[in-house]
Amino acid sequence: MNMNHNTFSISEYHDIKPIYKKLEHLVSLPLQHIEPKAMEKYLDFYKTKCTKSRAVYEKAQQYIPGGVQHNLAFNYPFPLTFNKAEGAYLYDVDGNKYIDFLQAGGPTVLGSNYPLVREKAIELINECGPSTGLLHEYEYKLAEIICRNIPSVERFRMLGSGTEAVMGALRLARIKTGKTKVIKIGGAYHGWSDQMVYDLRIPGTRFFDAKGIPFMMHWHTQAVPPNDIDALESKLKWNRLRGGTAAVILEPVGPESGTYPVYKEFAQQARQLCDKYGALLIFDEVVTAFRIGMSGAQGYFNVKPDLTIFGKVVAGGYPSAGGIGGKAEYMDGLAAGLQGGKKVKVGGTMAANPLSCCAGYHTLAEIERTNACVKAGRSGDRITKGLNQLIDKYGLPFVAYNQGSICHLEAAGTLFVKIKLSKLKSVLEEINRRKKLMEEYGAAYMAEGIVTLAGSRLYCSMADTDEVIDDALNRFERVFKNVKK
Repeated sequence: MNMNHNTFSISEYHDIKPIYKKLEHLVSLPLQHIEPKAMEKYLDFYKTKCTKSRAVYEKAQQYIPGGVQHNLAFNYPFPLTFNKAEGAYLYDVDGNKYIDFLQAGGPTVLGSNYPLVREKAIELINECGPSTGLLHEYEYKLAEIICRNIPSVERFRMLGSGTEAVMGALRLARIKTGKTKVIKIGGAYHGWSDQMVYDLRIPGTRFFDAKGIPFMMHWHTQAVPPNDIDALESKLKWNRLRGGTAAVILEPVGPESGTYPVYKEFAQQARQLCDKYGALLIFDEVVTAFRIGMSGAQGYFNVKPDLTIFGKVVAGGYPSAGGIGGKAEYMDGLAAGLQGGKKVKVGGTMAANPLSCCAGYHTLAEIERTNACVKAGRSGDRITKGLNQLIDKYGLPFVAYNQGSICHLEAAGTLFVKIKLSKLKSVLEEINRRKKLMEEYGAAYMAEGIVTLAGSRLYCSMADTDEVIDDALNRFERVFKNVKK
């Protein structure tokens, strides 16, 4: 495949060395807090302008653990309740308007509540309802458009989430290779199944988040640091003596949706090592598929994995978004019903329901028709450039970088604290301090009318026009000018 950059959201791939150098500098400094008076004003916004949201949250706490049902929904000082989404904007129950850089956690490349997709979803609901438990034509339409665009995918099996897809792909890799070990890149999130809750968020944390999971569940799960191709080969070589490696799973732009960016050749080198040691290469493209481009990050890097994990955009922001794609010879292990040979167990009552498949198909068709990935990527470039100009203007140690429409803004550097087992208590205290600082900035951005993912990530969409981006930069500047020097 010839890589045509005119079809991808990434206009120019970054040099990772200066990014990591800046991140190391950020975490070496004292915390950069917002001036107390300015922060008091931001918190006053929640007290005076978000009273209905506060009331909803107080009621929700009586019935929901922690008061929210989704990890992304909790924001300091309390989660806001949103009741309207439209393009580049969100509206809360108090009538406040926000620029939406969360975009439902990444799936809405076209912008929130895209009219054509909504209309098609309503038509389908009126005809057959959201689910029948039986075959619907949108199932094959969605599978066909995915197979047609993703280079390595000959068959696609839809499931309920990315977590489920990873579970199924690892089982599939084991029956196809006859091997057991799975290697991930440290810091990456590949869902919350028992075997994958390992070395999450910060490389080197290993079992830290594995509460309620028996130790033996991680017996065959391993991690290597981001960008350390030698460590990956060493692990593959060692595993030959211990049952072999079934799969290497990675996010092609780097762990945590590119929060830990990888050098451009990393995916290709991983492909070569998997071929050398007889392991399957699994790309987790839950975030990057149909956001980096119609052919995914694998199209951009010109690397064909054996299996691909899908989520988010494949249902266009509608529920039950997940799936596995790959070569037909591998995917026959996921055949439904009684046909086929040796198969792995997957399922889900709501998997591939007509509503999700309908929304997913029309979303992907519209992304392709409108060239939405490229448009969203240009918005990502524009806001990243503007953020870096503001960072320089105010002499801040913050770090901004992007992979097309996936943008990162590090003001706290929480995920870049080095793990030292000999000083674990002090390291954990430092991580918690920086996590609270992330919440502080997230609250300030929200009070200025900007919705982000945890105050450190922004997803751009086709709806983010130059005017929207420039407005957002003005709002960010109001926060930055109040940072305590």
